[in-house]
Amino acid sequence: MNGKTVNRDALIKYLGQTLDINRFRDFCPNGLQVEGKPQIARLVSGVTASLALIEAAIDSGADALLVHHGYFWRGEDARVVGQKHKRLKLLLAHDLNLLAYHLPLDMHDQFGNNAQLALQLGLTPAARFGEDDVGWLGRAQSAELRTVADLAQVVERKLGRAPLVIGDAQQPLGQIGWCTGAAQSLLGDAIAAGAHTYLSGEISEPTVHLAREAGVAYLACGHHATERYGVQALGAHLASQFGIAHQFIDIDNPV
Repeated sequence: MNGKTVNRDALIKYLGQTLDINRFRDFCPNGLQVEGKPQIARLVSGVTASLALIEAAIDSGADALLVHHGYFWRGEDARVVGQKHKRLKLLLAHDLNLLAYHLPLDMHDQFGNNAQLALQLGLTPAARFGEDDVGWLGRAQSAELRTVADLAQVVERKLGRAPLVIGDAQQPLGQIGWCTGAAQSLLGDAIAAGAHTYLSGEISEPTVHLAREAGVAYLACGHHATERYGVQALGAHLASQFGIAHQFIDIDNPV
């Protein structure tokens, strides 16, 4: 650790401005969700604020935990009982700040999950689609990426898991639409935007039929697997910007 610290409120203000959090109608509060130490020297990032990630962050000596999936989701049980109690009790007992950014982290041009997934897979974005322009549309950078099967191989190599492919694997990629996480509901918007191939984290039963009927190949690559990269990039940026220590901790999740 290099000994530098950043004031928690200054960090929250910087993140709010950088990610433009007030732009979004989100399903959870973005920013500081659980208050901890006022000075932050060591930041741990991860995808979801699970008990395992909290424990790992505490073991690493973190002052703050930065995640994509935090707490207090719209419509959830507001009571602090069960697993919510265990998680919050551990955060509070160790004075560990919890910072969570959902849609703002999905959509950021540089640090967002869609932007970082494009870098991983070699995709060049050209347009947006869907509500709040959350979906991205573009093409493969490499001429060697010609078919759906080619892209599926890149996904498996880069993300560490084989995607579920719906449609003809030998179909030309054409225009590619993508949105990380649980974005199967955006398939119709992707089709309307001109996508020939669509990539997301999850897939639902009706989505299979829509993809088949539209002749659009669908790659379901894993919710966790597609959303590992935004929070890493943001954490690394904060470390560079403020001179604090940063560590990404990946808690495996097969979904």
